[in-house]
Amino acid sequence: MVELKEGMKAPAFEGIDQDGKTVKLSDFKGKKVVLYFYPKDNTPGCTAEACNLRDNYGDLIKKGFAIVGVSGDSEKSHKGFAGKYSLPFSLIADDSKKIINDYGVWKEKSLYGKTYFGIVRTTFIIDEKGNIEKIISKVETSNHTEQIFKLLKQ
Repeated sequence: MVELKEGMKAPAFEGIDQDGKTVKLSDFKGKKVVLYFYPKDNTPGCTAEACNLRDNYGDLIKKGFAIVGVSGDSEKSHKGFAGKYSLPFSLIADDSKKIINDYGVWKEKSLYGKTYFGIVRTTFIIDEKGNIEKIISKVETSNHTEQIFKLLKQ
């Protein structure tokens, strides 16, 4: 598997969101995409990140961004999570882990001395032409939108 780097073509993706709608990268041609991968619905860090993006959704849209979240949770789990927190963007249910693996975010992790595999929280900013503009591997969950805007100003 190729490690993705800034400047590379973003892997094409297609998945089903919380509303049963097919979402694919090609749907966003001409727009910047905030494609964020998160470990699990309804956990503290993932909720903080999703709510920060929700709270700044208007600013993100004004700046030409579309937001898409991806985790290995089911469509039903995403529907509950999006409904509970009024999330206005798509959450793709990637239970087959195809998109997760294509983007290289399924990695070995460690917690309390135990190792396991899981999603490493990562955000990819994809430009209007489908190239990876920025990769954020150290996501500030409760301040993610500001982190994105700061990075893109540099």
